[in-house]
Amino acid sequence: MSDDPDPSANWLKVPKDALSEHALQGVLEDFASRDGTDYGAQEVELEQKVAQLRNELDAGTCVIVFDRLTNSCQIVSRKDIAVYSTKDDNDAP
Repeated sequence: MSDDPDPSANWLKVPKDALSEHALQGVLEDFASRDGTDYGAQEVELEQKVAQLRNELDAGTCVIVFDRLTNSCQIVSRKDIAVYSTKDDNDAP
């Protein structure tokens, strides 16, 4: 466990346009298929989850962040991005 009070030091924002279409699709599918990804009371097909995430990324309400400790991507809301932004990233969306 780190004594660093700033967890954002381990996160890096990834612009969706920096990814190939294939890579973006993989990130979306991976995130949408994780345990604990909640889409409400009804089961939602993977394709629907991916489409919803893509719409949120396109609208700018969510962003992709890369966790340097776990080598994995997360998709977080724009409202929460301050928690995940790196110290030297002054152009937060």
